[in-house]
Amino acid sequence: MSKKYDAVVIGGGACGLMCAVQAGYLGKSVLIIEKNDKLGAKILISGGGRCNYTNLYASKENYISENPHFLNSSLSQWTVEDTIAFFEANGIYGQEKTLGQLFPKSNKAKDIIDVFANLCEDLGQDILLNSSAVSVEKNGELFEIIYERNGKDNKITAPKVVMASGGLPIAKMGATDFALKTAVKFGLTLTKTAPALVPLTITGKDQQWFANLSGNSIFSVVSNDKISFEENILFTHWGLSGPAILQISSYWRPGEIININLLPDINIAEAILKERQHNGKKHLSNFLSQYYTKKFVEALESILPIHKNLASLSKEDLLSVENFIHHFKVKPAGDKGYDKAEVMRGGVSTNELSSKTLESKKVKGLYFGGECVDITGWLGGYNFQWAWASGYVIAQNI
Repeated sequence: MSKKYDAVVIGGGACGLMCAVQAGYLGKSVLIIEKNDKLGAKILISGGGRCNYTNLYASKENYISENPHFLNSSLSQWTVEDTIAFFEANGIYGQEKTLGQLFPKSNKAKDIIDVFANLCEDLGQDILLNSSAVSVEKNGELFEIIYERNGKDNKITAPKVVMASGGLPIAKMGATDFALKTAVKFGLTLTKTAPALVPLTITGKDQQWFANLSGNSIFSVVSNDKISFEENILFTHWGLSGPAILQISSYWRPGEIININLLPDINIAEAILKERQHNGKKHLSNFLSQYYTKKFVEALESILPIHKNLASLSKEDLLSVENFIHHFKVKPAGDKGYDKAEVMRGGVSTNELSSKTLESKKVKGLYFGGECVDITGWLGGYNFQWAWASGYVIAQNI
């Protein structure tokens, strides 16, 4: 290709698209190299195809990183208000769901993609689909980018390269470790990577008990010694999922125990004592049925004296009920891996990048943004906010 570009962006996801558009506003020419046959593959599947594109309450407290303060610059340069204004200016108006999650009113992730596709066309930014970046080399002041397209290797040069190719989750969506490999190749340090926002598995003697409850969802507080989340959990054939489990998974490490309060707003022992003053003949199973499904209550038969009436429950029985309901201990065997993970934890160390520009400190002209950096957001639009912000920040500096 003979056209001269100010930068080549590797990856046509959230970060890469925002970077190309914002660079275009500044009169900079950018080429996006995208492996898939369409832009924003992960955007299209996010939020069940509805795209939770930001969170009204996003702050650095909602992110995991070895250095959370690194985010301050990016999130102040491009705020949640900036995200909302950007999309509204392009016809996307948000509707808030739970916990500050913002979705397009159309509930169509494709509308988000269309905004970027149209803007890239209007701004003259070029996009190569079905093109896989193979290598990035530095040759003097220029980078040489080799990419494979239609079975042939091609080369293009540019003074700046933006690594926005995402992380390891969901290989079928085109996820690769190309950004991580490129970082290592140039001598940058990586923070250990692992699946995040991922369902957790249960094996051994308890596996069947969880499998039998597959499909049951319970509003809970899920916690470990680091943090707690108050949302639904979902029993599955392999263990546990649901928003609260996905959230805690980013903080969980193998071998650790998770505590689940299955009735966070009511003290179960006090409720039982109050009820038995009026109806001591009621069975514990019937009492619990006001809070849980019949299937879940039946599953408690092997754990709690559910066939006793309330009047005959001993102090030990009450303690057993209280401990199980409010302190349900789970020791996951593992997680469902990158194919089921929403994002990757870890990545290019923030120590390697300028917090103000996201440029590599070691390699002038090389930038990293989005999921490949050691910045992992909570479930609920936080990772998109980081992607938009990092794309904007990089665009100001390429």
